[in-house]
Amino acid sequence: KNPLSSPLGVPVCITIFFLQGSKAVADAPMGSGLWLCQPAPRCGDQVYDPSQHCCHDDTILPLKQTRQCGPNCTFWPCLELCCPESFGRQRFVVRLKVPGTQSQCPSSPISRICPR
Repeated sequence: KNPLSSPLGVPVCITIFFLQGSKAVADAPMGSGLWLCQPAPRCGDQVYDPSQHCCHDDTILPLKQTRQCGPNCTFWPCLELCCPESFGRQRFVVRLKVPGTQSQCPSSPISRICPR
C-alpha cells in the first residue's frame, strides 16, 4: 500500500519536509545527530553533557571549576590531577589527565609543580 494514498500520508510528508528546512533544525549543534545515536555519558547514575561538565569521583562538575591543590596551588579537576608527593616536606604536583585512560598520578605527565 502506498503511504501517500493514506489520508495522513501527504500531511506527514509535508511536515517532515518543512521541519528539515526549519530554523530549529538548522540551529542544532554540529554532530547533534550523532549524539542521539550514542549512549549518553554517565557519572554514577546521572547523565551529563561532556561539553559543559565532567565526572570527577562520581560527581558532576562544571568544566571550568577549580579546586585547591596543597596550600598554594589550584587545579582543574576535569583536566588535571592534584598529586601529593613526599620528598621531605610535603610537595604537590599538578599532572594532566590523559583522555581515554584512567589517569593516575605516577603515570600522568606533569603540568606544573606547586610552590611550597
